[in-house]
Amino acid sequence: MSGAVDLSSLKQPPAGASGGGGAGDYAVGEAEFETKVLRRSTQVPVVVVLYSQRSPGSVELVRLFEQLVAESGGSWDLAAVEAEANMRIAQALRVQGIPTVVAIAAGQPLADFEGVQPEPQVRQWLTAVVDAVAGKLEGSGEPGEPEPVEDPRFVAAEEALERGDLAGAEAVYEAIIAAEPENDEAKGALRQLRFLGRAQGLSPEVLATADADPTDVGAAIQAADFELFNQQPEAAFARLIGTVKVTAGDDRTAARTRLLELFELFDQAEPFVVAARRKLAAALY
Repeated sequence: MSGAVDLSSLKQPPAGASGGGGAGDYAVGEAEFETKVLRRSTQVPVVVVLYSQRSPGSVELVRLFEQLVAESGGSWDLAAVEAEANMRIAQALRVQGIPTVVAIAAGQPLADFEGVQPEPQVRQWLTAVVDAVAGKLEGSGEPGEPEPVEDPRFVAAEEALERGDLAGAEAVYEAIIAAEPENDEAKGALRQLRFLGRAQGLSPEVLATADADPTDVGAAIQAADFELFNQQPEAAFARLIGTVKVTAGDDRTAARTRLLELFELFDQAEPFVVAARRKLAAALY
């Protein structure tokens, strides 16, 4: 969620905004949200639990978080928000269902989940949140300029990559995209990862195979991957554009589709990408 939600409107609660509901010392409403959540989150992450008295499962989840925060030693804080009484908070956090749990760090949403979860899973999620902000929340930055923190989901993917677990990292990115279809960072990371997975095992022999038959689309695609993996993007693009010129039908579509996928691995303003797109257009029309 980090960077995708604007909480600035909650810094100024409307006149007469009420306090929190019936969640004890951790109850938070619009009147306290800036102090107990946004400001507090510059020091430690604040876990916001949006619940409803009409949902027994969500009330039990609040009680679980109350138990866990008491055990936390101050490494994170809790804000229990009754959703019906605080609709502006629910709307700002883009709540789709009850309960919803959102971790706020440095004034920004960091990670979230929806629905009742078992205690072991909740503990694991909390550990990831606390680890993601370790040493990064000092509470001394300028107001309105919170220090950026890492999304624990991306941290988990990077750790999987460091272990050589490409499948595990891919699963993390796929889960992020399933939850946030517009998350461009996850989409870009997944494209890079899939390219790496298919290209790193290729051998130089694929070049000779492709050169021997320019109409062999499968060989051309593998050769282009090999060239790109070896830092030769212009050669990879030129190869597939050449294949587009000499093929038709499904073969042509396959070559063009792979070429467009390779384009997406780069900044679209790169001169060699712009030039290759022009050559592809000429080849097609």
